[in-house]
Amino acid sequence: MLATVLSCAVIGLDAELVRVEVDIATGLERVTLVGLPDAAVRESSERVRAAITNSGFYFPSHRLTINLAPADLRKEGPAYDLPIAVGILAATRQIQDSMEDALILGELSLDGSVRHVKGALPMANAAVQLGYRRLFVPAVDALEAALVPGIDVYPIASLAELVQHLQGVSPIAKQNGVELGDLDDEPVYAIAFEDVKGQESVKRALEVACAGGHNVLMQGSPGVGKTLLARALPSILPRLTLAEALDVTRIYSVADALPSDHPLIRIRPFRSPHHTISHAGLVGGGTWPRPGEISMAHRGVLFLDEFYEYGTKNLEALRQPLEDRIITISRAQGAVTFPANFILIAAANPCPCGYYGDTEKPCTCTASMISKYQKRISGPILDRIDIHLNVPRVPVQKLASLEQGEPSRVIRQRVEAARAVQQARLAPLSKPNLLVNGDMGPAEVQQFCPLSKEGRQMLRLAVERMGLTARAYHRILKLSRTIADLAGSEQIEVSHLAEALQYRRQTTFA
Repeated sequence: MLATVLSCAVIGLDAELVRVEVDIATGLERVTLVGLPDAAVRESSERVRAAITNSGFYFPSHRLTINLAPADLRKEGPAYDLPIAVGILAATRQIQDSMEDALILGELSLDGSVRHVKGALPMANAAVQLGYRRLFVPAVDALEAALVPGIDVYPIASLAELVQHLQGVSPIAKQNGVELGDLDDEPVYAIAFEDVKGQESVKRALEVACAGGHNVLMQGSPGVGKTLLARALPSILPRLTLAEALDVTRIYSVADALPSDHPLIRIRPFRSPHHTISHAGLVGGGTWPRPGEISMAHRGVLFLDEFYEYGTKNLEALRQPLEDRIITISRAQGAVTFPANFILIAAANPCPCGYYGDTEKPCTCTASMISKYQKRISGPILDRIDIHLNVPRVPVQKLASLEQGEPSRVIRQRVEAARAVQQARLAPLSKPNLLVNGDMGPAEVQQFCPLSKEGRQMLRLAVERMGLTARAYHRILKLSRTIADLAGSEQIEVSHLAEALQYRRQTTFA
């Protein structure tokens, strides 16, 4: 007897249809599993055998051939346990449902209960795109799968429960969709800008960075507040739209980082990997690539503290995502592209002892030590950072003051207003990855960043005296456009250009 059950495989952030074909033939008892399975899939035959028997069903004592098609697509993970079990039960006529319009996925325990699998969201999305009407998923993943409209999601707690549903004995209630209306609720942040004393000029620069999606490098002595300012940054970022929230949630689903009780990511990501992180951990990787920290920071913030301590290989890998907003990982089996549209916030000490240029504590480093330390970051990486800040010490009078700074809520309103202007300007171009000024390419810069005669003259002199590259030239124009948007100006004024120029990299050691 032959039976076919449909399931899915996750490749990158997308899912592809997998047909689980089960054939029962006469002969000695043997289970043959083909279709390019990995170790976890090959072991499924023993889990399925125990689950079927312990659930009270009959496991055939004949020759079983299980094919996972297409055969040239590598199958990994335990998500095929449940469809294989259903295929065996269908082939032995213990299930009568044809299941032609259904996709099934889930890992089986030996007692027949169904366990969590990763990637339920992209699998549900693929089911809708392929035109299937029913999706059977583990009960713990049902909320996640129900984020995708247009398909009936059934939460499965055990193999016996699924069989009873398919036989019509005890139907399973469909999972209701997740309520999305509270995306507009005020988020709760651990640190807000009003908690940071002083540093008004740095706060202004971070506001500009959030408004236009620009990258920032903060340098200063230990303890001046660089990390605190970075951790307060999410409190002034615009709240996620529904499309952005689903985009981020899909990445976290594939990375198996979603909480089961709150499957929709509602707050912009803030990722802060340690400087000892591996290359694969930062950019993504593995035999079959998985998202790294730069993709987990998509639509949010990637904070690299102790910037100069990161490995050269890791930092140089940031070149493509900082420019193209994507990261492509190539393997012998093929290439996978992950989104990586984040704001980079880097923090560093200016020298090994940390006190070069400090107004109160003398630096103990030699000139060669300082120069060698600062040269750990290559010119191409620094050139991709729009805003370079020297973070000063905060006077003790301000630290002891009970007066709070400007609330994050007020700053966020200005940032949201500036982004609304940018989205209205860029929307007619119909480019999905072009949302803020920081995403603009040379063509958009030429179209939306015209300068007056005085502005052109100022920028020409700056390029000559500061030795700016063509990339820096365009980044200054994009930064000027953001400053003008925050000011509510349709034109880039000389004052906006001057502020953008002061944020460019300054030589901290001569």
